[in-house]
Amino acid sequence: MALVFRAISEDQPGPKWAGLFADYWPSYHAWWAREGLRSRPTYLESRRAIRTHMPEIADLYEELCELAGGSDSAARFLSFYCPPRYLAGCSQAIWPGDDPLLVRNYDYNPDAFDAIVLKTRWQGRGVIGTSDGLFGLVDGINDAGLVVSLTFGGRREVGQGFGVPLILRYILQTCTTTEEAGDVLTRIPCHMSYNVTVLDERRRFLTAYLTPDRPTLLTHAAVATNHQERVEWTSHARFTATVERERFLLQRLTLHPETQAKFIGAFLKPPLYSTAFTSGFGTLYTAAYRPRRRALELQWPGRVWEKSFDVFEEDSVALSMPGPTAARQAQF
Repeated sequence: MALVFRAISEDQPGPKWAGLFADYWPSYHAWWAREGLRSRPTYLESRRAIRTHMPEIADLYEELCELAGGSDSAARFLSFYCPPRYLAGCSQAIWPGDDPLLVRNYDYNPDAFDAIVLKTRWQGRGVIGTSDGLFGLVDGINDAGLVVSLTFGGRREVGQGFGVPLILRYILQTCTTTEEAGDVLTRIPCHMSYNVTVLDERRRFLTAYLTPDRPTLLTHAAVATNHQERVEWTSHARFTATVERERFLLQRLTLHPETQAKFIGAFLKPPLYSTAFTSGFGTLYTAAYRPRRRALELQWPGRVWEKSFDVFEEDSVALSMPGPTAARQAQF
């Protein structure tokens, strides 16, 4: 199975972004409309939600809608408001040393993945991150040295709120510290359960447990896998080995002082590295975010791809991953 990661840089929304959206839109639309258009909020509801909860990026949202062609469906999709449910695997942890470092594995269906590292300077704020829907991010860093990353929280419930990738984008557009990000995470509704870990250049960190039906819980957890305070979806937990991965990471944090390289290397091997591509939960990449350097590395076994605000080449990485071309989503 071939997967090509691309690095794209465009300071302001423009032709590069519009071209990417045109290429991806047929697949985005098929996913977004799979339950019928009436299952998704209207444009007015979506626009109102953005202006109510994320007013600082409302104009940016409308600019992107215009670049996307101005259609009703595209605008509703780009709001990330009450999207279809989606599940991911993922593991993430804060290295215990003095230099702030967040490492994460992103485990997901390769057929539903942008495979783009996007560098922007929208509204004057520099952001580099792994794109989702070309507006949202599944992880990223801004030019203030703030890092955010998500994992699925392991609950079935779906409610009124935003898809978490847009919440991550909003944080990186508007926040500079972990404290500010925590305020956002307690305020903005999320449509499903996710764990969001935040780290800043002063090594202040938190992990927020977002849910659609309970208040957000801010914790000082340095590790997040695919459950929150306890396992609530047993079959999903068993399939993704969330408890085993959490225990493995906690042991590394408490029992095995190690270098950054060894800590990152642990994510490139089982039990953290997953080859469950046929079920939609294979590890697509390992990311290492370094707030003080304003830099990140995407890694795979035997390969490192470095990006920073100072040096960002628009290149690509072609990878061969195990498994068939088309992954199927596991059923629980």
